[in-house]
Amino acid sequence: MFSFTVAAVVFGVVFLAELPDKTALAGLMLGTRYRASYVFAGVAAAFAVHVALAIAAGSVLSLLPHRLVQAVVGVLFLAGAAVLLFKKDEDEDEVKKPADQSFWKVSGAGFMMILVAEFGDLTQIMTANLAARYDDPVSVGVGAVLALWAVAGLGILGGRTLMKYVPLKLITKVAAAVMVLLAGFSLYEAIVG
Repeated sequence: MFSFTVAAVVFGVVFLAELPDKTALAGLMLGTRYRASYVFAGVAAAFAVHVALAIAAGSVLSLLPHRLVQAVVGVLFLAGAAVLLFKKDEDEDEVKKPADQSFWKVSGAGFMMILVAEFGDLTQIMTANLAARYDDPVSVGVGAVLALWAVAGLGILGGRTLMKYVPLKLITKVAAAVMVLLAGFSLYEAIVG
């Protein structure tokens, strides 16, 4: 059964964690060079693949004993918060421009860039953790995909404007705080049962 609450929580956590990541910057860069709809199509498809892989991993985790899973999920959320707070900003590599502006070339470039750059990324691991925590793959998947698509869309269409009004450090700190709260809930459930 679909849970709007779970989807909303997942959306919020994944959105905040992905916003300061390279995806928004990559989307902004591609969006300034190519037709936004073409870029978004490729990026959206890549994120759907990433979420499907994360949900599958989270579903496997849900087969383990509940207390053990909650302890592992709590520790992983803490690790994710630490990564957000202590990671160094990396310079983005220059993306090679496709030879033409066709849909397949542009969307393919966006798909491949996100598929490679985001594999094993924090939000993919976080999505697997959330799938294990809530044992609701559809709600978690919908929330995660919509969050990733929203970040990509913001990056493609309005990344520069958002970053003018909302400091990246603030976004990162809010995402880390939410992850610490989720870690606390998970660890509490692991201890109390």
